[in-house]
Amino acid sequence: MKNPKKVKKYATIDIGSNAVRLLISNIYIKNGKDFEATKNSLVRVPLRLGQDAFGLGKIKEKNIKKLIDVIQSFVLLMKVNDVKKYLAYATSALRCSENSHFIVERIKKKTGLSLEIISGNKEAKLIAKNKIFQNNEKLFCIIDVGGGSTELTLLKNNIILKSKSFKIGGVRLMNNLVSTKVWNGFTFWVKNNLKNLNIESVVGFGGNINKIFKLSGNNNEKPLSLRKITLTLNKLESLNFEEKSIDLKLNPDRLDVIVPAGRIYEYIIKEISAKEIWVPKLGLADGMVYELLND
Repeated sequence: MKNPKKVKKYATIDIGSNAVRLLISNIYIKNGKDFEATKNSLVRVPLRLGQDAFGLGKIKEKNIKKLIDVIQSFVLLMKVNDVKKYLAYATSALRCSENSHFIVERIKKKTGLSLEIISGNKEAKLIAKNKIFQNNEKLFCIIDVGGGSTELTLLKNNIILKSKSFKIGGVRLMNNLVSTKVWNGFTFWVKNNLKNLNIESVVGFGGNINKIFKLSGNNNEKPLSLRKITLTLNKLESLNFEEKSIDLKLNPDRLDVIVPAGRIYEYIIKEISAKEIWVPKLGLADGMVYELLND
């Protein structure tokens, strides 16, 4: 873009089941309507709220306090970065917590930040707003596996043809909190809605598929093959704690969820007879930026 007349900073906060993220983006505006967003900084704090939400049905007080502290630090970071606008969304963990509205009110009172708990369908729509899908006529299958939910979306010409959210994710799987009924509903939907279609591109979102991509040694400009996903997951399963945390430099909150989450991607890719998946290293927070811009 030549000679942008204005540069602003927008922020998006994603409160997930495994971690809380703050993305600050540079917004370049030209002629009052054209814009481009680039990443300024990203902060990720592992809280694993899903451990409480999916196992106990509510977030423990000590973790509520931690979340408030994290949000307060994000508010300060937004202030020193002169952030002009922000969005803060919470997903699966708070959706499933009986004390979620109490938490939202406490965050507002303590930090001044307005937080919205969004549905799985809205989560999928935000992912689909990422710029890689704009003005593209391909039929995309989008897979987004988080700690508490998996969103599957069929997208073509910026139009969502089918979308479904399931209570299946890395944190739920590692704690054996996915019922047979939920899993059967998931596999039934995949077989009846994603198979035998002329899907031209499979795209994966989420921290775990990004990490699998990195560990596989894949070329950054190429899609990740199903074979490499399987080899990487099998290798991870064979390693002990020290090998994964020290040799591979995996964060503690990633060690136990990466394989269960990875197997979901692997399963879907196999079922739809695909051979590879594109991993653009974007996420919900990036899609939220475009929602802010559209406002």
